[in-house]
Amino acid sequence: MYYGWKIVAALFVVMCFTSGLGFYIHSVLLQALVSEKGFAITDISGAVSIFFSSGGVAGLGISILIDRYDVRYVMVGGALLASVTLSAIGYVSEIWQVYALYLFFGIGFSASGLLPATTLIARWFINKRALAMSVSTTGLSVGGILVTPITAMLIEQSGLESATPLFGLVYFIGVVPLVLLVIRPFPSVNAVPMTANASGVSEASFMSGAEFSMTIREATFWGLSVAWIFVMLAQVGGIAHQYGLVMENLTMAEAAVVLGVLPLFSVIGRLIGGLIVDRMSGHTFSLIVMLLQAVSLFVLAFSNGAFGLILGLALLGITVGNLLMLQPLLIAEVWGLRHYSRIYATSNLLTMLGIAAGPVLMGYLLSETGNYTASFVMAGISSLIAIVVFFFWGPRTERNPSVVAAQRAR
Repeated sequence: MYYGWKIVAALFVVMCFTSGLGFYIHSVLLQALVSEKGFAITDISGAVSIFFSSGGVAGLGISILIDRYDVRYVMVGGALLASVTLSAIGYVSEIWQVYALYLFFGIGFSASGLLPATTLIARWFINKRALAMSVSTTGLSVGGILVTPITAMLIEQSGLESATPLFGLVYFIGVVPLVLLVIRPFPSVNAVPMTANASGVSEASFMSGAEFSMTIREATFWGLSVAWIFVMLAQVGGIAHQYGLVMENLTMAEAAVVLGVLPLFSVIGRLIGGLIVDRMSGHTFSLIVMLLQAVSLFVLAFSNGAFGLILGLALLGITVGNLLMLQPLLIAEVWGLRHYSRIYATSNLLTMLGIAAGPVLMGYLLSETGNYTASFVMAGISSLIAIVVFFFWGPRTERNPSVVAAQRAR
């Protein structure tokens, strides 16, 4: 078996823990910090924005570390930082402490999560890159299904102070052993065989791709990045406030079931999307998923019963599963591997503007109106703006010519 698939399996498990304890957990932590610590929802929503903003800014430096050093050490350092800060969140008493911890939590999450993981997939795969990306990043959704409900239950039963140290410990144990034992930064490291497998990437193809300085001058780079600002504003805002929306309209027993819908359909959507995107234009597929996200958010805006919430969260889950995968996939396909981590980190930094704004804007509209309707309508409109931007300015070329040439030469 090609060793790259072992990398995929390891990253699947790693991202189960990083997403369950570093992405989907925010809606649970928000409610606990409000109910147990007495913080205002608008203030706590700002902490989530700081988390994603710090991760985005730090991503530029992390991408340089990934290019210069062994990616395993970057991931281990990130996991250590994330686990320590997550452990301490339960002991805060002032809002500035929340912000400070979330700042470093975001940096640790960025260094141990999607950025190094997608870099590894891009390095190890060409022909089956979309499938490998979809399988590995499915761990993000599985983490939401398995880990996040457990965190909510533990906080409910034992309180925030008792639960968060356990969360930090599990984050570290879930990431570090697999990274050190299984992950290899390149196909040629530690005598891992480069078989004649069409999935693999040769060193020549790894060095091919567009120059970073030229890429950031292209209109298509900015079209993709700006579109994802609006996409992620809507998506992360919706995820951050889904718990509050569900709890506002359903009983605790009903909510326990409904909150598993989004991550479940994220798994289904991502696996199906990984098969579809290899067979059609990435540009077209992205537009379809963005439209589906807009529909899901409008459904949630006007739902006050279990059926509407399940439908909206299912549709949103399908889009979450694919949009997180499509941005790094398009970047690798269009601009190649040579400066992939820097290009992706830069695009992701811009995306963080939307990620940071989403929870805050939705929290503000909630505080002003007293319900979630305006918040989710705003998120739906943001998704429609993304469609317009990406349709006119998003990249339509599916593969960088240098990548195609390297692939044919093999």
